[in-house]
This record gives sequence, structure tokens and C-alpha cells, in this order.
Amino acid sequence: MKYATAFASEMTWPDYHAAVREGQTPILIPIGSMEQHGHHMPLHVDVLLPTEFARRVALAIGALVAPPFTYGYKSHQKSGGGNHLPGTTSLDGATLVASLKDVVKSFAKQGVRKICLVNGHFENSWFIVEAIDLALREARWDGITDLKIVVLSYWDFVHNEAIAQLYPGGFPGWDVEHGGVLETSLMLALHPHLVHLDRAVDHPPATFPPYDVYPVRPEWTPPSGTLSSPREASVDKGHILLEVCTAGIVAALRTEFG
Repeated sequence: MKYATAFASEMTWPDYHAAVREGQTPILIPIGSMEQHGHHMPLHVDVLLPTEFARRVALAIGALVAPPFTYGYKSHQKSGGGNHLPGTTSLDGATLVASLKDVVKSFAKQGVRKICLVNGHFENSWFIVEAIDLALREARWDGITDLKIVVLSYWDFVHNEAIAQLYPGGFPGWDVEHGGVLETSLMLALHPHLVHLDRAVDHPPATFPPYDVYPVRPEWTPPSGTLSSPREASVDKGHILLEVCTAGIVAALRTEFG
């Protein structure tokens, strides 16, 4: 079914209730973070991107987008620069798990039976899984046995053909893509007014030893906060990513939700 808006929060409660009470309308929940993304991008990249993917997918499959989680789990030094950097503002794992579990359970009690968690911040991953496990367990206690939850991260839908187009000089790996070509290209395509590519710091991909140390050693993180160079980002690459990831997510949810 098509709705006047993709966003559940923009609907009146009777219209929302009519949309979800029979359990056929999927709810997409974007999950991001407030995290530094270098000198050239804002702190809410990880919220803007999954929210936009959720919006596009919702319009394609007749789903609704819930308000996003704007705080996420603590930034890890090897994937997000580290929680020590200014601007990065994070939740304890237990807080994220409890909050997400409560939201999923609330949707289930309203009649929602198809939920997709659209992740935009790598470090959230295992806490999302824990929240889902607890929500499903407690839903069963309430007699809800037909709830289905899909969890995905949009970058996992970037296939090898697209990677070859995006990184003609060689792919550095997802582990150092924080603030690099992928996120910067998407932001250039979607929110160019928020990207200051002239301030981007060009540097080789970060290298780390095969272990972690706590407290973190700030000198391990490049001073820019990014883990690879965004200099090769472009609007065209952003549109490739939008098309590839949206199509992949739409196909996945049509498979899982019908």
C-alpha cells in the first residue's frame, strides 16, 4: 500500500493505526549515531544515510519509516576513529539494547509484525542483535509469535561490480571506510550543502596492529578522524551507491516480507 508520507511520525494516529493494525505494513527503523566524520562532514552522517535508504525502500514496498535512533554504541578506534574524538557522543551498550528492545516491543503491541532495522553505524551491530533477541523473547511472553525482524547495514549491499567502479585504484576495505569514499559520495549526492570537500584531509588508509588497547591510544587514529581518504568521492559515485543499495534492500525485504 502507498501512503501520503513515508514517515510514520508525520501521520495522524488513526491513519497510522489503520496502516499497521493488521500487521501487513512493515516498519523500518533507521539506527545511527552521533559521530565525527572528519573535517569535511557533519556529526549525523550515520543518521542521515540509513534514514534516506529507509525512506526510499519504504516508498518502493509500501512500508513506513520510524523516527531514527540518533545515538549509537561507542565508536571503535579501528572502525570509527574512536570514542575519544570530539563530537562523538555515544550510548552504553545496555542503554542501546534496552531502548531498541522497548521500541520493537511497542510496535509489536500496536500490531506491527514486520520490522526492519536499517543500520548506519557499524558498532551498533551486536547490540541490535541482542535487542532483537530480547524483544522476540518478551513478545512471545505476550503471546505474539508471528513477529519477524530483519536487520541489515546498507553497505553490505555494495556488490563487487560496484566496488570496481567506486575504487578503480583498489578497495581499501570496509574496516577503514569511515569518512572515506562511500559515506562522502553518498553525502555529496544527498546533502551536498553539508559536505566541505575542500577541507577533507588526504592520507593513506589507516593501519592498526592486530589487537586493541584500552584506554585507546589516540595517536593510532589519523588526526583527521577519517580512516581513509575521501578525496576520490563524487556525486556520481553517490548515485551508484544509492541505486545499488536501495535495489538490494528492496529485493531483500520483498523476499523476507512478501
